[in-house]
Amino acid sequence: MLRAVKPKRIYQDIVAQIQRLIADGRLRPGHQLPSERELSELFQVSRASVREAIRALDSMGLVEIRSGEGTYVASTVESLLSPLAFAIRERRDALREIFEARRIVEPEIAALAAERANPSEIRRLEAILAEQSRQISKGGTGVEADSAFHSALARAAKNKVFLRLDDAMVESLREVRERSLQANGRPGRSLAGHQKILRAIRAKDPAKAREAMLEHLEAIERNILRLRSKEGKGAPRKGLVRLSRAR
Repeated sequence: MLRAVKPKRIYQDIVAQIQRLIADGRLRPGHQLPSERELSELFQVSRASVREAIRALDSMGLVEIRSGEGTYVASTVESLLSPLAFAIRERRDALREIFEARRIVEPEIAALAAERANPSEIRRLEAILAEQSRQISKGGTGVEADSAFHSALARAAKNKVFLRLDDAMVESLREVRERSLQANGRPGRSLAGHQKILRAIRAKDPAKAREAMLEHLEAIERNILRLRSKEGKGAPRKGLVRLSRAR
């Protein structure tokens, strides 16, 4: 069952609902999703929003886009990551669990990136931080560049399992991270944390990269958990609509 989406962050709401169906077993590996047109009608959103959601699910390894055939729930090991990708929306305790996982995975990603990143990948990280700085200087949160930095870092580590794990965790936390970045001074502190990580990667110092990432994650965790404690459990769920092929 799916619920009507909110006007804001439409594609993220679609992603979350399909993740839930995958994790609940109502959409199984190899199951074909309805067409783009059908999903657009079911969700009552534009086809552009559906395409954006499908691209996000594909990047997380949860679906496979087969040219000329359609979109299918992934039958590979990446599909096992779906509970991680939506767990934060299921219960409040899961937020701490995801941060525990991040503290194990992401410092090692940073250390591997310090060992393995090539000059092109380092330039890519530099460009992302320049864009994050630009977004912040214009009064934005820099959340898109923030997510891009973590993704590019995982790619530079050259470990596909870590890449999938990191994508799932970052996507799971996207909405709450964006809210946390609205706190006074938080975008600048996030950028400073990224810059410290990048300096260690440029120096090819895995130990310092690991330490800088852990420090960065702990600061994020404190801020987000403080925010969530103020927000409480949130609003009750709205009515659901049925996805006809999700049986």
